[in-house]
Amino acid sequence: MSFKDILDQQRHGMEAAASTGTIGLHLVSGPLVGVAIGFGLDAWLGTSPWMKIIFLFVGIGAGFLNVYRDSRRLLQKMAAEDARRAGAAKADADGEHKDA
Repeated sequence: MSFKDILDQQRHGMEAAASTGTIGLHLVSGPLVGVAIGFGLDAWLGTSPWMKIIFLFVGIGAGFLNVYRDSRRLLQKMAAEDARRAGAAKADADGEHKDA
């Protein structure tokens, strides 16, 4: 295993950690922003607690939508990386057969 391979593995690990952190952040930030908007609208319109409840559910929906989009993007990236690795492995195997 070369030094470049070690650096590539570390880079992939950091990308995975960043993706996981982003997904967790979206799960928390959506409902928090929704409640904050609802709190402000309730104070302005005097409709407590209805806007908080409505925008909490809107925030939960937005958080899950963002998680779904991030997960789909991550899975596509992983599939492309696997296909690239499989193609490189096949090319290496073909090269060995031609040399023999």
